[in-house]
Amino acid sequence: MHDLRFLLEKNRAWSEEIRRQDPSFFPNLSKQQSPQYLWIGCADSRVPANQIVGMLPGELFVHRNVANLVVHSDLNCLSVMQFAVDLLKVKHIIVCGHYGCSGVRASFYRERLGLSDNWLRHVQDVRQKYDQLLEQLPEDDLKLARLCELNVIEQAVNVCQTTIVREAWERGQELAVHGWVYSLQDGLIKDLRLTTSQPGELPKVLQAALGRLSAR
Repeated sequence: MHDLRFLLEKNRAWSEEIRRQDPSFFPNLSKQQSPQYLWIGCADSRVPANQIVGMLPGELFVHRNVANLVVHSDLNCLSVMQFAVDLLKVKHIIVCGHYGCSGVRASFYRERLGLSDNWLRHVQDVRQKYDQLLEQLPEDDLKLARLCELNVIEQAVNVCQTTIVREAWERGQELAVHGWVYSLQDGLIKDLRLTTSQPGELPKVLQAALGRLSAR
């Protein structure tokens, strides 16, 4: 029960396969990391960031938490962002949620989970903000899917409003923010087309993204 040798064996097999394909992979990887992308995603075990976009170790800088939230008081997330933007000079920040998110579902139905309730209060705030938009949909499954999308949009907006991103844009750094949502049903990512690379265009981009959701 306490023996995890099978995981170590899987690690050994994975390492051997990588080295068989490219003997220089690990020596090169150990020297530096220079990813172009920061991925802010859900901690859900079914949404492995590198794997679903087909990237190898070193190509994606990743931060994950329950319900892919970007909270302005969360020093963990902000520290990852600051390291990625200021030190690694990533060119893209991707906020990626997923349909069927347990955190979004718990917030939608106001389920009590314990300590997580305090964290998921932020998703409840998103639901309240867009209550009229959600109520236009006839079924709970559709509302849940839409709330997953709206949560991504709100978190991407939060990314744009951080001092980290604003200051990067002010100094002319190349940096774009994107909002995506992943489907567990088919493994495909949907671009919510909330992409912005400067603060002045955010209101227009946000309005367009919400308009597309309302029209569906």
